Amino acid sequence: MRELLRGLSEELQGYDERLKKLEQLIQREAREDERVRRLMKIEGLGPISATAIVSAVGDARQFASGRQFAAWLGLVPSQYSTGGKERLGGISKRGDKYLRTLLIHGSRSVLKHCQSKTDKRSDWLSQLMCRRNKNIATVALANKNARIIWAILSKGEQYQPC
Repeated sequence: MRELLRGLSEELQGYDERLKKLEQLIQREAREDERVRRLMKIEGLGPISATAIVSAVGDARQFASGRQFAAWLGLVPSQYSTGGKERLGGISKRGDKYLRTLLIHGSRSVLKHCQSKTDKRSDWLSQLMCRRNKNIATVALANKNARIIWAILSKGEQYQPC
């Protein structure tokens, strides 16, 4: 039994070493790529999220608008329209699940700390959380971040916090 556990322990140590090397590679890519550095200025986006987005969409010029990019990620409401009545449901969850997950987790992190801040964005989030469910506010922030990401990548702009 000890021999089996020793082998498993060595295997875990090997995975830890490989993970450290991959993290160093991601950090280096984040430092070297201008697009990634611009994206990392957005609250809720770190090196992993920013490098994943840049590697998946490049310069984002294949999307005509920020809404189209957010729809590609599955961060817009699904529509059930008939007879001239529009009915909006939950998010569509179509598109890249991994990127959507990264954006939503980053948004959760921002929401956690927005009560202690006084900038415009934090005020907007605090008011939104008073009116709506915390999960809805999280998705709304992820949607907003997706639109900002599109503008930064497609137009080559810098992020201007409010």
